[in-house]
Amino acid sequence: MKQRRRIYYSAAQRDEMWDRWRRGHSLHDIGRLFHRGHSSVLSVLAPSGGIRPPPRTRSRLALSLAEREEISRGLVAGRSIRAIGAALGRAPSTISREIARNAGVKLYRAAKADKHAWQSALRPKPCKLALDGRLRQIVIVKLKRRWSPQQIAGWLKREAAKIKAATVSHETIYKSLYVQTRGVLKKEMARYLRSQRQMRRSRHAKQATDRRGQIRNAVSISERPASVADRAVPGHWEGDLLCGPSNSFVATLVERHSRYVMLAKVASSHTEAVVDALIRQAKHLPEQLYKSLTWDRGHELADHQRFTMATKIAVYFCDPQSPWQRGSNENTNRLLREYLPKGTDLSRHSQAQLNKIARELNERPRKTLDYQTPAERFNACVASIG
Repeated sequence: MKQRRRIYYSAAQRDEMWDRWRRGHSLHDIGRLFHRGHSSVLSVLAPSGGIRPPPRTRSRLALSLAEREEISRGLVAGRSIRAIGAALGRAPSTISREIARNAGVKLYRAAKADKHAWQSALRPKPCKLALDGRLRQIVIVKLKRRWSPQQIAGWLKREAAKIKAATVSHETIYKSLYVQTRGVLKKEMARYLRSQRQMRRSRHAKQATDRRGQIRNAVSISERPASVADRAVPGHWEGDLLCGPSNSFVATLVERHSRYVMLAKVASSHTEAVVDALIRQAKHLPEQLYKSLTWDRGHELADHQRFTMATKIAVYFCDPQSPWQRGSNENTNRLLREYLPKGTDLSRHSQAQLNKIARELNERPRKTLDYQTPAERFNACVASIG
């Protein structure tokens, strides 16, 4: 069987790959551009974990290709090392070492020497996590608690003085996970990230949207008071229904002001079962902290009027195909997929287990809360009405 010739991409082609990857193109799309399979593109992007390596530059102190060509011509002409160094404005020792490390006087070649120097100069700078063992251990512990790199970095910035630890940027943590040549954080640690991806993915990558139906007598989100939209007033919630195989369901609720999360076990997706579960959940909160609920267009809340009559909580529905109108809930559902991955039978989780998951999420610091936790912010709301 004839072996396929190895593919070599030029610098311009690699730049094009990275540009398109950053813009959110898929591996298959990029491969088609070069008439190659996606695995060929993967071999270029994967070594750095999908993170574009910074452009390399030569030090102004290093010998240039032109200087090396002058050395080569000088050796052919029989000039001394001192004479060559004087002509280039370089120390004789610099010229001597250059010739010695590149096959000696008789075999010295400028182009080959320049290529060797460029390859030899590649020395990755050790990052902060490689140099500070205590800081690295703190990051590992927080990752295992499923904190995001941004949450870890923000928490360290706020607490570093108290725990006498250094700070680290979230980009450094991401690069230590995805760029394995750093040898700092094991590749297996990436499974604690939200996405569990092995390569960094562009934020511009396309996401599929869900088409939902119509709800009778639905009150549009456009009629929701302005005080709800600006998140200044606590007590306004967003909700959704997570679905799993074998007709298993969990209702998710997020308070807009504090991002506090509650989870409710639901027997089925029928509106009667969903509304019953939401009514039970509402009884756990003071009336002042549950004033409205914003839901998508799913038919599981078709009986929203019964919910409002039983709880005096107003229900508003998002516009069709507009999940961003429940942004806090959508983000929370993504966090929940760490604990309840797609394909998980949700019926296997008891209400006590769901409460434990919610508690862990509520004890994570959030950037949008200036790295306070949702529990801290929500408890402050409870105390203010007490």
